[in-house]
Amino acid sequence: MEMNIAWQQELIELFRGVPIARFFGMYLSYDEQGHACIHLPYNPNLDHALKGIHGGAIATMLDNAGWFAVAAQNEGVWIATSEFKVHLLNPAKESKLHAEGWVVKSGRRISVAEMRVSSSNGELVAIGTGTYIPLDGVPIGKNT
Repeated sequence: MEMNIAWQQELIELFRGVPIARFFGMYLSYDEQGHACIHLPYNPNLDHALKGIHGGAIATMLDNAGWFAVAAQNEGVWIATSEFKVHLLNPAKESKLHAEGWVVKSGRRISVAEMRVSSSNGELVAIGTGTYIPLDGVPIGKNT
């Protein structure tokens, strides 16, 4: 699918204004393949009791990576997460995290994305899959 760099930039700006993204300290970029990349600098406020990064923060990164990968292919349409599955594979302690999401199947009614989170040393922390649906009539973008 052809990448729309201007639309990706608009999504990056949208993400900057998302309260949970600001609270966690996450930011969004897109790579050359059009994959959505969510970056999370280490934030000790997101640790669980044993000082590892909480699975809820990791799941949030996975969902955002899938959502923004699908949104990049659906210009001007709000996308809703229908469901997503998380597999936490390795603990992440005091590490920057990087999530990547890409579309496996893009359809008119539903899209499927795969996502992964890695620590700053390259260790795979989590993988996920998600299904996302366009909500016709709910605009996204500069008018949102």
